[in-house]
Amino acid sequence: MSPRLARLAAVLDTGAGIRRLWWLATALFVLGSLAFIVKGADGPKNPSLATAPSTTTTTAPPIEFGRISFKISTVQGKFCALLADTDARRERGLMGRTDLGGADAMVFTFPVDSTLPFIMNDVPVPLSIAWFDARGRLVRATDMETCPPDMTNCPSYAAGRPYRYAIEVLKGGLSRFKVGASSVLTVGSTC
Repeated sequence: MSPRLARLAAVLDTGAGIRRLWWLATALFVLGSLAFIVKGADGPKNPSLATAPSTTTTTAPPIEFGRISFKISTVQGKFCALLADTDARRERGLMGRTDLGGADAMVFTFPVDSTLPFIMNDVPVPLSIAWFDARGRLVRATDMETCPPDMTNCPSYAAGRPYRYAIEVLKGGLSRFKVGASSVLTVGSTC
């Protein structure tokens, strides 16, 4: 054994030596903990806990929207919209989206007249909506506000009468199409 290790063993063999070693270990632990706290104070201003990735798997593919052209009689030109033409697409709508992905609107089409209300659940931006009947005549138009994530009963927005089509745009966007009492919607083919 080296002379240094022999001296250390002799010191540790006494009660005073063990107490010094214990105080040294405690001091190092406290200093290390303080260093972690001080360094951690330089972290992000709004820290949050990361969520664990989901361990569940799904076989359902993400919902893709086609595109469809449309025209409104009160304004010149044709426009291009995201198409919500199935139950899954109509249910998804603009959930989780803050824009229209380059489209002018989202057009909801129904195979038969509908009276289903629209709900802004999980839609992060306010929208405007216009409902049209089977002949393309305006039924009603209104603005829809976002629903806070912690709200369990989001307000619903209804046309008040049966409709066949609905157009959603970012809030205030219906003015671009001059939607009014005499507006008639024509839905075309893909764009």
